[in-house]
Order: sequence, then C-alpha cells, then structure tokens
Amino acid sequence: MMNQNRDLLSLNCLSLHNVSAGSRLLPFSAQVNRGALIHIIGPNGAGKSTLLSRIAGILPGEGTIMLNQIDIEKLTATELARYRAYLHQQQQPSAVMPVFQFLALHQPAGCDAELADGVVGYLAETLNLSDKLARPLTHLSGGEWQRVRIAAVCLQIWPTLNPQASLLLLDEPMNSLDISQQAAVDQLLVQLTQLGISVIVSAHDLNHTQRHAQQVWMLKSGVVSSQGAAKDVMTVQNLSALFEIDFRELESEGQRWFVYTLHT
Repeated sequence: MMNQNRDLLSLNCLSLHNVSAGSRLLPFSAQVNRGALIHIIGPNGAGKSTLLSRIAGILPGEGTIMLNQIDIEKLTATELARYRAYLHQQQQPSAVMPVFQFLALHQPAGCDAELADGVVGYLAETLNLSDKLARPLTHLSGGEWQRVRIAAVCLQIWPTLNPQASLLLLDEPMNSLDISQQAAVDQLLVQLTQLGISVIVSAHDLNHTQRHAQQVWMLKSGVVSSQGAAKDVMTVQNLSALFEIDFRELESEGQRWFVYTLHT
C-alpha cells in the first residue's frame, strides 16, 4: 500500500493560482513538480516569508493552493502537517525538553518506531547532532538549535516514515550555520528531492543559489518579477534590477560567480 501511495502521489505537484496576501504579496501563479528544488531570492522585505507562509497554509489570503491535487483550505492543520513541513525564519526554544523529545514531537503519527529511530539517528549524524540528543533545548547554541529545527522538519516529511509527504518549506535555513553545516543541509535537501519531496527555500547567498537551486523565483515588493531555471533567471541584468545595485559575473574553473560593484 505504501508503494501504491507513493506512485499515486508522484503524479501530483504543488499548484499556485493567483496566490496573494494583501499588498505584501501580489497575485502569483506557478506549478511545482515533485522533487524540485526552488530558491526564492530578493531584498529584505520583498515578501519571501509571506509567500512561504501563504504556501504553508498559515497566512490567509486570496487565490488557490493545491497540494497533492487537494485544496489546502480543505485540510485540517493535522492533515496539512502530513503533506508539508515548514521551517519558520526565527523561532526560539519555547519549552525545556531534551533534543530527542523535541524531535519525537515531529515524528509522523503512526510510523514504525524502529524505523523512526533509524531516521532520527541518520539526521542527527548528518547534522552533527548525535552528541546533542540528550541536551536541553535551552542549552543549545544558535547554530545547534537551527540544526535541530531542520532535523525536525525533515523528520516530519521523511518519505519512508510519511509516504503522504510532498513539500518542505524552509525560510532562510542557513542562518547561524557554518560552511560545513550548510553543506550537510545541502546534502539532505538533495536526498529529499531525489526521494520526490519538493523543496522551496528563501535564500540570500546568491552564489549558493545559482550553484544549488534548480529553479529560482525573484521577488521584490511583493511581486515575482522572474521565475524559471536558475541558469536562465540568475543573470547580471536580473540581479541588478532586483537589488538595485550593479553586479558582474566572473568565471573560475568553469563555475560562475556573481559579485556586486562598489562605486567609489
């Protein structure tokens, strides 16, 4: 039955039709295939968090959001949590509990306990949290807490535990992470997309985006000005217009790099 469900869901995608949220997000439409890795980029206040919150079904607004061919407005919060996970941009620990207990709260209901323990162990090892599982949340550093939060949302939609899951939304997940930790998160996201999970990320590191994202949505003042394949969207002209600063494109060992130009 699990394999049958996975085959059925493979036919579905995320569909956005005229999705908006007042003046913070003007009507936006898009189709997201399963296994896509999309970055949302734009200046501060552009509406990136608003768009993610709207897709997550947390922020009210206009338009239609279809997830697995189901209108999310018809799903209860519990049902919605089976289909998608959402990492807020900023969230402080709100309870005194050890890391392993916090992760258990994000374990999909009804999943095999032994299998879940294995996934927790894998996530903890990948994110260098194995020695933090018994530590209280309030005793974590900023980077440790961020990695625990990432592990929690990954656990919630891990396909072998939750075959209904299809979408992971991450609002600036690389905050407080060093370069090795960012690489570990990249590894997890690639793995999830290969398993059919669609991932939408808000990001600020343009060079990271152009190296890792399959698609890019450019957002400014609540308007998606450009969307498409990263190689097509990430251009000097588009970035200069988006951030209102001049960019140059460099190449080193076959890799593109974007740098902004200082005027003196």
